[in-house]
Amino acid sequence: MLILNIATILSIGLMIGTEFAVSVFINPILSQLDDRARLASIRLFAAKLGFVMPFWYGLGLILLLAEAFLRRGQTGFPLLGGAAGIWAAVIVLTLLFLVPINNRMARLAPDAPTREALKDHGKWDAMHRVRVAALAAAMVLFLAGIHV
Repeated sequence: MLILNIATILSIGLMIGTEFAVSVFINPILSQLDDRARLASIRLFAAKLGFVMPFWYGLGLILLLAEAFLRRGQTGFPLLGGAAGIWAAVIVLTLLFLVPINNRMARLAPDAPTREALKDHGKWDAMHRVRVAALAAAMVLFLAGIHV
């Protein structure tokens, strides 16, 4: 169980850290660039992170489900189930709302109209902040669940 705990903490902790960094550091810095440079940067981040994140989110869910399964019948099980449930809900909401915007951003042409693209990115960023908070809540439940 110790190896699973470490793997889960590293996987979801680094994921949350990456998502937090995008929200708190990367996007505010990008907002200081001129529109064309900002959109070019957003396009690059959307393509790179959009490729990696589905696998990382899936791995996090598998690890959380494994933690819950191995602790079924124990005191921390409801917390672990809650963490896995939040993580699964985040994945579903990401697929429904954030992925379509991310895919549009990743496919932006260099000469794309900036107003609509920046509006899309603003919507994505607002939803992303909610996602970060939900992921942090899942992490708290997970950590509490393995230490009860």
